[in-house]
Amino acid sequence: MEAILKFNLDEDNDKFLQAVKATEAHLCLWEMDQWLRGNIKYASDSTPDDEIEGYQKSRDQLREIMSSYNVSFDD
Repeated sequence: MEAILKFNLDEDNDKFLQAVKATEAHLCLWEMDQWLRGNIKYASDSTPDDEIEGYQKSRDQLREIMSSYNVSFDD
Protein backbone atom coordinates (compact mmCIF):
# COMPACT_ATOMS: atom_id res chain seq x y z
CA MET A 1 0.00 0.00 0.00
CA GLU A 2 1.22 3.46 -0.79
CA ALA A 3 0.02 6.99 -0.13
CA ILE A 4 1.18 10.12 -1.87
CA LEU A 5 0.41 13.63 -0.67
CA LYS A 6 0.55 16.39 -3.25
CA PHE A 7 0.66 20.09 -2.50
CA ASN A 8 0.60 23.17 -4.68
CA LEU A 9 3.32 25.00 -2.77
CA ASP A 10 2.21 28.38 -4.07
CA GLU A 11 -1.20 27.94 -2.41
CA ASP A 12 -0.74 25.18 0.18
CA ASN A 13 2.67 25.90 1.70
CA ASP A 14 1.27 26.07 5.26
CA LYS A 15 -0.46 22.69 4.89
CA PHE A 16 2.70 21.24 3.36
CA LEU A 17 4.80 22.42 6.33
CA GLN A 18 2.26 20.96 8.77
CA ALA A 19 2.48 17.59 7.03
CA VAL A 20 6.28 17.66 6.91
CA LYS A 21 6.56 18.65 10.59
CA ALA A 22 3.98 16.14 11.88
CA THR A 23 6.63 13.77 13.23
CA GLU A 24 8.33 16.57 15.14
CA ALA A 25 4.97 17.70 16.56
CA HIS A 26 4.21 14.14 17.70
CA LEU A 27 7.64 13.89 19.34
CA CYS A 28 7.04 17.19 21.17
CA LEU A 29 3.77 15.86 22.56
CA TRP A 30 5.50 12.61 23.58
CA GLU A 31 8.33 14.46 25.29
CA MET A 32 5.92 16.69 27.22
CA ASP A 33 3.86 13.68 28.29
CA GLN A 34 6.97 11.85 29.47
CA TRP A 35 8.25 14.92 31.34
CA LEU A 36 4.94 15.19 33.18
CA ARG A 37 4.96 11.44 33.87
CA GLY A 38 8.49 11.64 35.27
CA ASN A 39 7.58 14.50 37.58
CA ILE A 40 4.68 12.45 38.91
CA LYS A 41 6.42 9.08 39.17
CA TYR A 42 9.76 10.25 40.53
CA ALA A 43 8.58 13.05 42.80
CA SER A 44 10.50 13.17 46.04
CA ASP A 45 8.81 12.80 49.40
CA SER A 46 9.24 16.54 49.90
CA THR A 47 7.30 17.41 46.73
CA PRO A 48 3.99 19.01 47.74
CA ASP A 49 0.89 16.99 46.87
CA ASP A 50 -0.67 19.94 45.05
CA GLU A 51 2.38 20.13 42.75
CA ILE A 52 2.09 16.44 41.87
CA GLU A 53 -1.66 16.92 41.36
CA GLY A 54 -0.90 19.82 39.01
CA TYR A 55 1.37 17.60 36.91
CA GLN A 56 -1.30 14.91 36.79
CA LYS A 57 -4.03 17.37 35.79
CA SER A 58 -1.76 18.75 33.08
CA ARG A 59 -1.02 15.27 31.74
CA ASP A 60 -4.72 14.38 31.78
CA GLN A 61 -5.54 17.60 29.94
CA LEU A 62 -2.84 16.97 27.32
CA ARG A 63 -4.24 13.51 26.64
CA GLU A 64 -7.81 14.83 26.55
CA ILE A 65 -6.85 17.45 23.95
CA MET A 66 -5.01 14.83 21.92
CA SER A 67 -8.04 12.55 22.06
CA SER A 68 -10.31 15.33 20.82
CA TYR A 69 -8.09 15.52 17.72
CA ASN A 70 -7.96 11.71 17.39
CA VAL A 71 -4.25 11.74 18.19
CA SER A 72 -2.76 8.96 20.29
CA PHE A 73 0.66 7.67 21.22
CA ASP A 74 -0.60 4.17 20.38
CA ASP A 75 -1.05 4.90 16.66
